[in-house]
Amino acid sequence: MKISTKGRYALRLMLDLALSNDGQPVSLRDVAKRQGISDKYLEQIVTSLSRAGLVRSVRGAGGGYLLTRDPGSYTVGEILRPLEGSLAPVSCVDGSDCCDRVDHCVTVDVWRQIQEAVSSVVDHITLRDLVEQYHQKTQDQANP
Repeated sequence: MKISTKGRYALRLMLDLALSNDGQPVSLRDVAKRQGISDKYLEQIVTSLSRAGLVRSVRGAGGGYLLTRDPGSYTVGEILRPLEGSLAPVSCVDGSDCCDRVDHCVTVDVWRQIQEAVSSVVDHITLRDLVEQYHQKTQDQANP
């Protein structure tokens, strides 16, 4: 399983918004500059995040995007799934396309374990955790 560019950039966008979480909207242009991502590409990503209720837009002068909740209440999985869909390694694990062998298939157990491992990671790391890791890394780099 690979996470697409959209998924990776969505996580970077959400982290950027969390780092700027002072109640003021953040423009996509500013995020694009800080993250080195095309603002047009970010517009596509933020649309999916907005539809999922993860961000909200503020129109007008000084407008931009805000998180809809506290960073500690978002998980990485919740951010990735609107862009990636299921994080299952094969379709029969999420029940969308099972073959007629699924009841006797031994390998399906392997795929389920992989899905459980991935979900265990992405559903337990919060946006707040990433903010804290960011601050730790930037502090470590400033004080070698």
